Amino acid sequence: MLRRLPVVKDRRLLVGANSADDAGVYRLDRDRALVQTVDFFTPIVDDPYAYGQIAAANALSDVYAMGGRPLTAMNVLGVPTDAVSTDVIAEILRGGAAKVKEAGAVLVGGHTIRNPEPIYGLSVTGLVNPKRMMTNAAARAGDVLVLTKPLGTGIATTGIKRGLTSPQLAKKVTSLMQRLNDVGADLAERGLVKAATDLTGFGLLGHLASLCRASGVSAVVRASDVPVISNEILTLIDQNCVPGGSRDNRKTADAIVVWGRSTPTQQTLLTDAQTSGGLLLCVPPRKLADVLQLLKRNRTPVAAVIANIIRQTDALISIH
Repeated sequence: MLRRLPVVKDRRLLVGANSADDAGVYRLDRDRALVQTVDFFTPIVDDPYAYGQIAAANALSDVYAMGGRPLTAMNVLGVPTDAVSTDVIAEILRGGAAKVKEAGAVLVGGHTIRNPEPIYGLSVTGLVNPKRMMTNAAARAGDVLVLTKPLGTGIATTGIKRGLTSPQLAKKVTSLMQRLNDVGADLAERGLVKAATDLTGFGLLGHLASLCRASGVSAVVRASDVPVISNEILTLIDQNCVPGGSRDNRKTADAIVVWGRSTPTQQTLLTDAQTSGGLLLCVPPRKLADVLQLLKRNRTPVAAVIANIIRQTDALISIH
């Protein structure tokens, strides 16, 4: 659909829609550029405050994935006013505001409409140094891929809706989705990472595919090294507890991925649609130790080395 739209050409537009990156970047001057994004979705947990936090963290993540720091945010809210009370709406907004404050940004307003089902998210503006920003077009052959959150949020939240998920898993996955990816700004400002993306609805392989296309490279993923939230996720997959978005991702991946000897369960996990997932970092080997040390100091949920970037081949992504 986006191919039907005119291509925007402006020397100040450093990152636009053509590379399917996480946010747009617009140069202000030599050392400053705006990072702009908007993201929202329907509730994935029952607690309205947690929903607000997750949706806000998810939107803020786009700025961190570019190496920027959020400055301001605006609420984007749609509600069926005849079905959702004002108390619930207030809790959603309170959760989002708390996460914006945690990010060091300022909530400056927003817009609300009537909608058949609730939607909430943020429009976020951030700031990045153009010389230090991360994009999905800067991966190079020889880089290793590091993931900062385990996979499985799509499977888990579907299990929550179906009443199949244990309280322990529900609590763990909610906490993961609420967590900010603010380490992305630290990595960029230290010059440790030039290429990155965050994982959301298109799953690990979908976002990796966009990165490979934008950078003109291919990737080899080691399925057994990819972290999963818990073994309960694998059980849920075996019970066919898979959201529609993940099923669509799997069909798309079949056309661009050489699956090798990976199992159907691994394939489902690798294409699971994530909500507020982790960062996928392309790290030059000489900087890997410094990156892992910084991730450890930041107490990221995981710091898993899961893949290698290679020169472009017929297979965009191969699974080993």
